[in-house]
Amino acid sequence: MSGVARFSLLASFLPLLAVVLSLFGCSGSQPVAPPPPPVVETPTVVPAPADVIFPVMLGIDVFEAEGFAAVKGKRIGLLTHPAGVNREGVSTVDVLRRAPGLQLVALYAVEHGIYNDMPAEKPFPDMTDQRTGLPVFSLYNGKTKNFRPTPQQLKVIDVLVIDLQDIGTRSYTFSGAIKTAIEACFENGKEVVVLDRPNPLGGLKVSGQPLDGDLVTDVGKYRVPYVHGLTVGELARMASSLQPPGGLNVPDDVRARGKLTIVPMKGWKRSMRWPETGLTFVPTSTRIQDFAAVMGYPMTGLGCIAGGFSHGIGALYPFRGIHYPDVKASTLEKELHALKLPGLKFRRVVGPPQKNGRPGSGIYIEITDYDQWEPTELNFWLMKLAAKFDRRKNPFAALPNTPKEREFLIHVGSRAFYNDLLAKGDHIDIEAWVTTWRDQARIYQEQSKKYWLYQ
Repeated sequence: MSGVARFSLLASFLPLLAVVLSLFGCSGSQPVAPPPPPVVETPTVVPAPADVIFPVMLGIDVFEAEGFAAVKGKRIGLLTHPAGVNREGVSTVDVLRRAPGLQLVALYAVEHGIYNDMPAEKPFPDMTDQRTGLPVFSLYNGKTKNFRPTPQQLKVIDVLVIDLQDIGTRSYTFSGAIKTAIEACFENGKEVVVLDRPNPLGGLKVSGQPLDGDLVTDVGKYRVPYVHGLTVGELARMASSLQPPGGLNVPDDVRARGKLTIVPMKGWKRSMRWPETGLTFVPTSTRIQDFAAVMGYPMTGLGCIAGGFSHGIGALYPFRGIHYPDVKASTLEKELHALKLPGLKFRRVVGPPQKNGRPGSGIYIEITDYDQWEPTELNFWLMKLAAKFDRRKNPFAALPNTPKEREFLIHVGSRAFYNDLLAKGDHIDIEAWVTTWRDQARIYQEQSKKYWLYQ
């Protein structure tokens, strides 16, 4: 059918080039008063007026326009979350549930749950959805391995439809959940349909360190740079073509029998960031409420895992505001300004009162030039600054043989960088690492073009 790209998995794989496998300004001196704290709640999406013109048709829109042909007459399961909506803001759950001739029989949930009402990293059990009466099978129940649905959870369906909004950063778990769900479906003889959605950062922005093969986990299922420049449909296409650890972890005969359909968007171009899509951004998790947080996640998330930096000023500015204990905001502002990072500007902000009654303060990070902006670079300068601020010792030297070490490694993804940071602390050459990763990202991007669905 027109508008739907169907990819049947091959018994023989597209060979990976060896290099791909081996890789994969300051404002005024006065603090700026913050806006009111954001309200974190289950979003209510109001359908757009009928006369609104959208430049982008999402996968679900194309799927509906084509008459849902791939799932007619089959028992359907839907893996989704609140951001799984059509271009008018209507939940994909309701689109499928109300479509004549379709049998939506079950929902599947990843981290944060179907309604984004579950805390991060908190497992939850299977349940019944009170709104629709459908069973909800939890892929984040603390029992299923690596978000992989069990044979019992898949027993009631013939095809799993996946509509999850990712944010273009490797450690955001939804893209990894798509990969393991495909693996489980193939192993249990279930078809998979992936409804594609935009990469909010666009399809041309690639940045950061590749993932070591032995560090592939739930927070990094693909051997790609930290900001990878692919849509979820393109990631699924890539995974279906590659051997593990980057590709699907299933036997060759299972891969050959598996049926994967990717429904691409219409009207989306690689140059589009989220604001250019004409779509309303629906929060993807409790700390990713808007596009500002999407841009901040790959910029500060790694730099705040260990060493002392924290993101957010109280409940304000998640992933865009940072602070360091016992270091004045003016000092931090000066240090960040001295880095002269392209496309970035830093300004002091105040936040809610701390325990001592004083206002919280920190630095807000502005992106002044998106094209010049290197999304991941600031993280590593924050690590270097953390080692500089801790005059007693290298704070990262305390990580070995602790749970924090594993957290750091599986998110950052590079043992070589980690070992260099342990050994050198604030003497580490961040510029050299960033230059190396930038060169590797260029190679990766050139090789990843074979999986592109859009120009």
